[in-house]
Amino acid sequence: MHGAIGKTTILMFLVTMTAVFLTACQGEETSQDKETEAQQDTYDRLTELEPAKEMNNPKTRETINFWTETWDKEGQLAYVYLQNSDGKMIGYYALDGPPVSMCTSLTPDYRIYEDVDGNLVTPAPGTDGVYRSGGDCDRYYGKDASSGAYVEFTVGMGINMLLYTEPLSNHPNVENLSPK
Repeated sequence: MHGAIGKTTILMFLVTMTAVFLTACQGEETSQDKETEAQQDTYDRLTELEPAKEMNNPKTRETINFWTETWDKEGQLAYVYLQNSDGKMIGYYALDGPPVSMCTSLTPDYRIYEDVDGNLVTPAPGTDGVYRSGGDCDRYYGKDASSGAYVEFTVGMGINMLLYTEPLSNHPNVENLSPK
């Protein structure tokens, strides 16, 4: 019985000290707190002077839904044309669906853990068990529609991607880059 009283006393002491510590920490305003407060004050003042307008014609939402409807169709081909910085077509791929950026993942690239200081965000492995950074967003991949081959390409550094759901009839001599 004496051991239980000792453990209870120690537990009560720890709870009390934690409460005192947290209260003391909350009482001090840091430079970051002051800057955050100034930021919020500025935002409040400016939104009062120029509030956001309401929309009645949600074109952005409509376009997102159009994207969803387009790529939700079974068998929808994506014609990916690669163009150089001079505007000349390098070639094209016909993919089964839209190209996917290497930055895209089926699982979040982070995990959130709760600890005494709040939430801790840490990297998480991708579906293939490896970690990636967000720095590979200009590299794309897809499934070639005619051969079923894996296709990967990079845009940037003078290479632009043009994406269509139909082949470009005004560029009939562009080379199909599909592995044959």
